[in-house]
Amino acid sequence: METDVDVAPGPDGRHVRTDAELIAGARQAPECFATVFDRHYGRIYAYAARRLGRDLAEDVASETFTVAFSRIGGYDTARPDAAPWLYGIASNLIARHGRAESRRYRALARLAPEEAVNGHDDAVAGRLDAATQRGRLAAALARLSGGERDALLLVAWAGLSQLEVAAALDVAAGTVRSRLHRARQEMRTALGEGDL
Repeated sequence: METDVDVAPGPDGRHVRTDAELIAGARQAPECFATVFDRHYGRIYAYAARRLGRDLAEDVASETFTVAFSRIGGYDTARPDAAPWLYGIASNLIARHGRAESRRYRALARLAPEEAVNGHDDAVAGRLDAATQRGRLAAALARLSGGERDALLLVAWAGLSQLEVAAALDVAAGTVRSRLHRARQEMRTALGEGDL
């Protein structure tokens, strides 16, 4: 999903306001924040749903924007795109549900691959392989520290760059690189690839 954070003209030739401009405007006119919400809610919800399941995702996504709105005074308007900031808030909220997330990954890891029925050999084999891999990856995700899991999933599921992850988690870029390295090693081990 794309966001409209470019300073280039929009399709109608008018200037499309960046998230930073909208947040700055929301300090005086709170309704400006609605556009930031509209741009990013779907992505934040999808990220939370992948990590916690749909039951908690709506609460986390809504609370993300409530917290963000309460902190607009401290937003760094030198950053035109608010996505990393919002993912950082969402990651902190997801951490509060750490047990639920770990239970989710352990449950996924325990799911037995579906038994073959009626002989669709290649299709069934592909589904069994995918289910097995999913279980291994879920178990590996459950073993990661919260920081490693956040870094990996912000890159893999939210599509953030390492620098954006550093901004989202308010850590140094080197810390993100270290966390990603450890997380990727764990994923490789889970898939039986070792130290490739």
